[in-house]
Amino acid sequence: MQRNEHVNSRDLVIVEKYEATVSYLYPILQSFPRRHGALRDSMIGMLMDTVGLLYQAAMSKQASRLYAADAHLATLRFWLRFACGKKLLSHHQHQVALRYLAETGAMLGAWIHKVKGNGRSGQ
Repeated sequence: MQRNEHVNSRDLVIVEKYEATVSYLYPILQSFPRRHGALRDSMIGMLMDTVGLLYQAAMSKQASRLYAADAHLATLRFWLRFACGKKLLSHHQHQVALRYLAETGAMLGAWIHKVKGNGRSGQ
């Protein structure tokens, strides 16, 4: 595997943290009833798409990419709340998933703050 010299390994720690979210949610989402297949597939797609957004942000080092990843996490939180309201997720599963997402979100927020701070100092 070729290593990309444009990506700081510290920036990719967030991907490792997010992997715990995927590992927790993926089997739960897979077990949604067939009649909720569209929601299940959409949520699984969002779960997977977030990884790409995090890698894109790490490679580009652009705040706009970080904001896109943050918006994606917010959208995923919305759909988790919706699924909990429809009794597809238990309250406990919803809370655990939110904790995992909060950890990733906190790291992303710190990353955004760092990038914004570097942008100002370079002007």
